[in-house]
Amino acid sequence: MSDTTSAAFTAAVTLTPARPDHFDLAFTAVTQPCPWPKAYGGDLVAQAAAAAMRSVDDGKALHSMHSYFMRPAEIGKEVRYEVELLRDGRGYATRQVRGYQNGKPLYVCLANFAAGEPGASHHADFPGGADLPGPEDLPAAAEYLADRTGGTMTPASKAYWSTGRSFDMRHVPGPVYLAVDGARVPHQAVWVKPFDALRPVEGLTDAQLTTAALAYVCDYTILEPVLRVLGVPWARPGLVTASLDHAMWFHRAPRPGAADGWLLYAQQAEAAEAGRGLASGRFFAPDGTHLATVVQEGMIRVASAGER
Repeated sequence: MSDTTSAAFTAAVTLTPARPDHFDLAFTAVTQPCPWPKAYGGDLVAQAAAAAMRSVDDGKALHSMHSYFMRPAEIGKEVRYEVELLRDGRGYATRQVRGYQNGKPLYVCLANFAAGEPGASHHADFPGGADLPGPEDLPAAAEYLADRTGGTMTPASKAYWSTGRSFDMRHVPGPVYLAVDGARVPHQAVWVKPFDALRPVEGLTDAQLTTAALAYVCDYTILEPVLRVLGVPWARPGLVTASLDHAMWFHRAPRPGAADGWLLYAQQAEAAEAGRGLASGRFFAPDGTHLATVVQEGMIRVASAGER
């Protein structure tokens, strides 16, 4: 497959049914290539979301999921997701999903589904206003990194940041790959769009595929506002990060095909202390509709020169 496609994402959320060992249903999925010692955390979140969604067949939509990452996942290896059908009510349904690799649990989440009903509406305001640059006014990662070197960036990580993550990501005010480009403030925004139209995935509707896409792409940059305010770029020698826990709420069903176009991911650093950072993010459609909210805490460990 070409590097500049969204095929890695759709491959990640393509699940194979399996016989359950622990709970009611089971699926297997494979983590996708990346140039780090462990698999990308968004693989696990999106795969678990897909497994949970495939266990609900009465039209209810995923509206929230709460996850813990317990062990790192190996890259390019199968993860087994076991789904427990905790409750099926008229209005809501609840699932527990556990991910296993090499016989050990490495990920767990609770996912809740809602039938939906009439009610009042409110959502957060679209950030930035007229001063917010549009995606076409910002460089793609490949363009930004083309003539740059430095830090711990290798040819493999440069290629991955540029074209290997299935999504085009364009930062406001600028990326934090090699240096903190822009002010050291506790907020930033990222325009995101798949490199090409998302391929159909067996077992998922178009709406469910969009939900899985948000669950997948959210983890790439959610800790960046914390890195930005701390003045720590991704290529800083001695930097080690890991997702610890993650929560996501899906507020509104996006219009059909919304995930194939640009979405704005507005992010805020909430806290940093004791080697951990907490950040929040909101996904907006270009028309200002607030689609989803993310909160994640991650380990952020920066070794001093003497410790490396």
